[in-house]
Amino acid sequence: MGRCIFCELTGSSLLCENELAKAFYDNYPVNEGHTLVVPKRHVATLFEAGAEELAAINDLIFQVRELLEGKYRPDGYNVGVNVGETAGQSVFHLHYHVIPRYIGDVENPRGGI
Repeated sequence: MGRCIFCELTGSSLLCENELAKAFYDNYPVNEGHTLVVPKRHVATLFEAGAEELAAINDLIFQVRELLEGKYRPDGYNVGVNVGETAGQSVFHLHYHVIPRYIGDVENPRGGI
């Protein structure tokens, strides 16, 4: 498999975590507060994750939202996952993007980022 940058993140790099998932700021944020939520077990895509992992990720998405609300006060969110290189996935460890959105951050926000 080789090294995985998401598998290696621990400790103070994390915003929050639970038994099966962890969350941390994206190194290449679309907007201030852009966060990634990943399973702790290395799986490449959404379709390889188990139901318990997906539930743990979902729980963290809601925790991340609370943290971002308090720190950045965004006006909205994009939450999504890219599956496969053709869909824009560049790190092959499942990761959900939680992207805070702000009024005026793009000219026309229809369709998301």
